[in-house]
Amino acid sequence: MQRLRVRYAKRGRLRFTSHRDFSRAFERALVRARIPMAYSSGFNPHPRISYAGASPTGAASEAEYLEIGLAETVDPTRLAQDLDDALPTGLDVLEVVEARSGSLADRLEASRWQIDLDDTAPDVAAATVEAFLARESVSVERMTKKGLRTFDSRAAVVAADVAAHDGGSRLTVLLRHTEPVVRPDDVLTALRQVGGLAEAGTPSVTRLEQGPLDAATGAIGNPLSM
Repeated sequence: MQRLRVRYAKRGRLRFTSHRDFSRAFERALVRARIPMAYSSGFNPHPRISYAGASPTGAASEAEYLEIGLAETVDPTRLAQDLDDALPTGLDVLEVVEARSGSLADRLEASRWQIDLDDTAPDVAAATVEAFLARESVSVERMTKKGLRTFDSRAAVVAADVAAHDGGSRLTVLLRHTEPVVRPDDVLTALRQVGGLAEAGTPSVTRLEQGPLDAATGAIGNPLSM
């Protein structure tokens, strides 16, 4: 069985696609593109697809990853083109490579996020971020499938900075993947608690990178090149 790893993007209106919706669209695209998928055994066989580190619904992303198993050997470049043509615009295949040894999920150690706050002045956002980073911990609550959970949002934040953007502020946040996972909306909740950041409008959130973290430099590597 050939194993391929895929990097894809969620853009535009497709950022509102849930993980379940994407998985359905992806499986339909595999059929339309005539990809020779390998299937699990048993009474209810399903295509061998492993999703890793999916972004939350409503967030755009340039760095989503999955792995597929094929029954025949194919050219990764050709598969990337065929699969991209079969997916709706906004779900875009960016890279396909042969899988190497080890787990793809284990290589996704951190993500870099871009958060645009149209109604927040840069000086206000910068002061709030500074106050947040000065804290040792900032607890937030989020409703999960297992009920309301309380966890430390500060421990996951490796770095954060602010820049002026289009009349508002742009936050760039580097998050280490923890358990439970700290999401960009958790960081925004914490910033509102710490500095009184206004809860105005809907922020635009985009994952820029996802992969192995160099703790010394804050750089995120390409998980498909390892």
